[in-house]
Amino acid sequence: MGHWWHENIAEPGKLPLLLALAAFVLTFAITRTITRMIRAGKGPFRNITPGGVHIHHVVPGVVLSVVGGFGAVASGRHGVAAGVFAVIFGVGAGLVLDEFALILHLDDVYWTEEGRQSVEVVVLTASLVLLVLAGFSPLGVDDVSDEEQQGRLGVITTYVINFCFVLICLFKGKLRMAVLGTLVPFVALVGAIRLARPASPWARRFYRHRHRTRSRAMLRAYHHDVRWAGPRRKFQDLIGGAPDRVPLPPGPKS
Repeated sequence: MGHWWHENIAEPGKLPLLLALAAFVLTFAITRTITRMIRAGKGPFRNITPGGVHIHHVVPGVVLSVVGGFGAVASGRHGVAAGVFAVIFGVGAGLVLDEFALILHLDDVYWTEEGRQSVEVVVLTASLVLLVLAGFSPLGVDDVSDEEQQGRLGVITTYVINFCFVLICLFKGKLRMAVLGTLVPFVALVGAIRLARPASPWARRFYRHRHRTRSRAMLRAYHHDVRWAGPRRKFQDLIGGAPDRVPLPPGPKS
């Protein structure tokens, strides 16, 4: 175990990244626990509202992210300082991304349907960092041999081809596959080959006069959403809590 730790974590300088990931996940979990307790009116925790202004936890998160980020850049990948700043950055990033939906919508949508976007971003971020820790490199050049590394043409070609696949995924409305495809080329390739989402720029441009293809894309998107919407919502509710239910408008009086 010690040999594996030294060879795969300590020697490559991945310990700060591991500490940042652990702090990120732990901060998100603790923050969601506290906010759910505040929402339920349990425990000693309350919203911070000095002078009647609600201070969201994204505010200290931004400060910690800036301090930890600049400190990590200045301290390198080895040493105690690198680990300390990595933890500070991980805590700040966890606080910021927990309120990603608030930043995106510029509105307090924490316990609404739009607030689920924060949970999605946190899970996606943690997954990407885990891939990097596992040895994946951006754009899939981790498995390039020594001979290929010496030839710049092969490396540049790898970058360009996979970047094209990622762009196609984006235009086809497959954001998650595009992001994961930057680290795992096979994911971007699959996303580039499969049909686009019906409302994506790709579908509006290339499926406009191809009625059969557009119908297939709509049908496939419908089946995909029906299949995964329920499990995805349950997973998000388990991690971040269920959003507030919007009351139905009263029906017409008889």
